Amino acid sequence: MTKDRGEQKARALWYTAPGSAEIREEPVGPTRMGEVRVRTLFTAVSRGTEALISQGRVPDTEYERMRAPFMGGRFPYPVKYGYSNVGRVEAGPDELIGRNVFSLFPHQSGFVVPAEAVVPVPEGVPPLRAVLGANMETALNAIWDGQPGPADRIAVVGAGVVGALAAWLCGQMPATDVTIVDVNPARAPLAERLGVGFAAPGRASGDHDLVIHASGHGSGLAEAFSLAGDEATVLDLSWYGAGDVPAPLGGAFHSRRLKLISSQVGKVAPSHRPRWTHRRRLEAALSLLADPALDALLAPPIPLAQLPARLPHVLSSGSGVLCQPVDYSAA
Repeated sequence: MTKDRGEQKARALWYTAPGSAEIREEPVGPTRMGEVRVRTLFTAVSRGTEALISQGRVPDTEYERMRAPFMGGRFPYPVKYGYSNVGRVEAGPDELIGRNVFSLFPHQSGFVVPAEAVVPVPEGVPPLRAVLGANMETALNAIWDGQPGPADRIAVVGAGVVGALAAWLCGQMPATDVTIVDVNPARAPLAERLGVGFAAPGRASGDHDLVIHASGHGSGLAEAFSLAGDEATVLDLSWYGAGDVPAPLGGAFHSRRLKLISSQVGKVAPSHRPRWTHRRRLEAALSLLADPALDALLAPPIPLAQLPARLPHVLSSGSGVLCQPVDYSAA
């Protein structure tokens, strides 16, 4: 066990009011037995979830379920939120010193957590790409829920980070025919980088074996139903926050015997739950990030000091940003 230098200071992002955020100074205490001190290298803004938090659209019924493992404050405000942190261990067990690790910690330049709360990043995965770990874990869990197989026809509606990763995972299966469907034609080159097809809404053929909906909009859910073949599964991977979302359950939904199921990363998919822990799932997700093609999901990093001013653009629907990394080299 390597000892540290006692209490230190860190800088962290806090959401303080609708559309507002600020950097605050945080105390970081000394490590104790079984803990690690981590210096953050990169975090990633989870655009879908953090946009809802920034706008104050987390339903009060979901306050407890939406808490991130190391969240500070309470919903709706002020809250310190985030769950994609890659850093380097500076103090703690000898076998972790100097290792790059992933943790579900908010946007903060340094912190102390139990050693079991960090997962070493595989040697073949760069720290910047490793910020996709939480998103890849969500996509992997969704694939387990959807249970696609070789040679299936699969459509993914919504080319956000999780949708794109789900499409990439499906595309790794032998002989699958995978199509990303998105309203933004600028996502076509991304689909090509990921090795899958692309179509605008209304332009993709139907009769898919599995349709994954990840757009976060009711219109996307309607598109997903239109793409499903008889007795196919529509997997809803979106999280909508507060407000009602129309589900098109009329028309051919019943006559075609479609199945609508949900997926949420808080629990390991039932198909794997008897054998897989959350940690094993996260380790698997990090190992899947070795493909350089996934760098296409990453925007240029923003320094932590600039993040509050640039968040409104990053979180806006028209920003074009997929995964927004935050750089802590100057923090």
